[in-house]
Amino acid sequence: MKTIQLEAPGQLRLLQTAEPQAPGPAEALVRVRAIGVCGTDLHAFRGEQPFFNYPRVLGHELGVEVVAVGEQVQHISVGMRCAVEPYLNCGKCPSCQRGKTNCCINLRVLGVHIDGGMSEYLLVPADHLHPAKTLSFEQLALVEPLSIGAHAVDRARLAHNERVLVVGAGPIGLAATQFALLAGAQVFVMDISANRLNFCRQQWPNVTCINPGQDAEASLQAIFGDDRPTAVFDATGNPHSMQAAFHYVAHGGRLIFVGLFQGDVSFHDPYFHSHELTLLSSRNATSKEFRQIIAYLEAGQILLDPWITHRATSETMIEAFPHWFDRDSGIIKAVITI
Repeated sequence: MKTIQLEAPGQLRLLQTAEPQAPGPAEALVRVRAIGVCGTDLHAFRGEQPFFNYPRVLGHELGVEVVAVGEQVQHISVGMRCAVEPYLNCGKCPSCQRGKTNCCINLRVLGVHIDGGMSEYLLVPADHLHPAKTLSFEQLALVEPLSIGAHAVDRARLAHNERVLVVGAGPIGLAATQFALLAGAQVFVMDISANRLNFCRQQWPNVTCINPGQDAEASLQAIFGDDRPTAVFDATGNPHSMQAAFHYVAHGGRLIFVGLFQGDVSFHDPYFHSHELTLLSSRNATSKEFRQIIAYLEAGQILLDPWITHRATSETMIEAFPHWFDRDSGIIKAVITI
């Protein structure tokens, strides 16, 4: 079967590999039909991804078709179209027992800790498949990045009509924006990319877009004065942005780090205490978010078609991949078919 492997930083290769064995009792064999590409894949390509070893088959944003199931599988059947929840938790550790499966002590993520879905076929635990009746494979591949934003918004416990600032209008920031709007918040989005802000305006005319130029704090002061947003999501994964974001939050507000980077974040403790800030991290997502997103999509409450700006096949993606993340590429999401 065709498989795209990242052999070392900057080195993608199209291989012919053996097809997986028949599924085990609780597994399903799936045909991978659509693969979303994200910042995690880019960081791996650049050699900047934490918790990563080479060689590795990337791919954790997957729209798949079920082709075989194990004897114990009941809720999934052959022919179903599914999104894959790529966070393989153990189900036994204290975090899993508390329902925090996304924080499993033994967590393995497809395409990061173990080989992912940039192959024609893949074996997955059947309970990590989420079926849909009406969605395309491309839509199903985008359920996973949407789930990151949905989980972050769930962590923040937004109130109706609360003022929210999303820093970073990449796919994860856009996902946070989408679910903050569905929660009834007033949303402001800040980014230095005019293209991404234009995309945001086209998607959601009621969102206020901010290009901060050289001075983000001055831009926010001009808009909000001393009444800053009470919830700020930083989806940049940029250390400078993440440290600056402490100063964007209202007294008594929450700062939610959705993106991450390989390093330390520091803050001035007297400022942090004087503002009585709450700092939250958001990691991956849970099954609840996957089911919620599929329901939203099937009800037409989220429109994904404009998000997919770039497409490639297994034969064309190796040449195209490095250019998708150029500053002027205009990318929101790229999808690969194998």
